[in-house]
Amino acid sequence: MRKLIIFAFIGFLAQLIDGSLGMAYGVTSTTMLLTFGIAPAVASASVHLAEVVTTAASGASHIKFGNVDKQAVYKLIIPGSIGAFAGACFLSNLPGDLAKPFIAIFLLVLGLYVLLRFLFHHEAQQQSESIPLTRKKSIPLGLIAGFADATGGGGWGPIATPVLLSQKGTSARKVVGTVDTSEFAIAVSATLGFFISLGWEQVNWYWVAALMIGGIVAAPIAAWLVKKLPAYLLGVLVGGFIVLTNSRTLLTTWAVDTSAVPFIYGFILIGWALAVGYAVRRNRVKAEEAISV
Repeated sequence: MRKLIIFAFIGFLAQLIDGSLGMAYGVTSTTMLLTFGIAPAVASASVHLAEVVTTAASGASHIKFGNVDKQAVYKLIIPGSIGAFAGACFLSNLPGDLAKPFIAIFLLVLGLYVLLRFLFHHEAQQQSESIPLTRKKSIPLGLIAGFADATGGGGWGPIATPVLLSQKGTSARKVVGTVDTSEFAIAVSATLGFFISLGWEQVNWYWVAALMIGGIVAAPIAAWLVKKLPAYLLGVLVGGFIVLTNSRTLLTTWAVDTSAVPFIYGFILIGWALAVGYAVRRNRVKAEEAISV
């Protein structure tokens, strides 16, 4: 019973992060499950099954709060579903770990770009309520992000969110809501792929139910936060989280001196906190200047 309560808290925390920042449900929950000694394939299958329900709750909440560009969702779900299903079916035969550091470097650069753009160049009036996503862009993005999500234990949000945010004039709120809503189709496709390759008997349904309950409770809270947070602050938070998560991937992949790791994390967290403080102060001063004029 105690473990189920812990798993429910893991599901709550993971969905709160994912629903607020558009990424990291899979990364957060899978990482925490692995600390309990659960096999990676079983952990990934359990998380994706839980995501079928949590992403549905998250998507419904984001739609209710007006955080979704439905046209972008339609463009992403078909290629994303195909990529997720293929990645899940061929997980055991694919060298996904070899590609992780290269993807992490690419996303780290994107994360820095997103953070700096919202920190120094964000203007509220430049934000569009629709996401400028063409079919030519959505197909490769959906395929790659869906494939990475299934093979890497999480990847839909970490790839799709920064790529969409890197486009000028894109609303951070709309990106987060759109990515979270479209993830339902990716979770369903990945789950089908895992069941074909692993079978139903590998899944602990009590763990899945606990993750689902925690995620369902967190989903409307996260969607409300996205609605209320200023776009510039949301962009800085997302950008910093992208940098942090991909730095973790690189540090665990490369042979970094373990004694230096806490200092690296500390440097990133302090820099992130300073960026958030600067963004809040800068926009407060702008608001005061606008009132005085």
